[in-house]
Amino acid sequence: MARYILYQRDDCHLCDQAIDLLARARLPEPESVFIDDDPALEARYGARVPVLRLVDSGAELDWPFDPAALRAQLR
Repeated sequence: MARYILYQRDDCHLCDQAIDLLARARLPEPESVFIDDDPALEARYGARVPVLRLVDSGAELDWPFDPAALRAQLR
């Protein structure tokens, strides 16, 4: 299975929803990267979080993503 990173913020209810969706899809817990204290990540992801990035391909899924989009990206 592809390795992935979830870019998120502290106290982000949408990020919590994304983590819950990943768990319901029975995917391993993602590596979490919090963008709050990193100006470069803040500039790149800002209001887009949560963003799921596939490490191998570099593909990114912006929220809201769903199980079908996850399956399509993780093949």
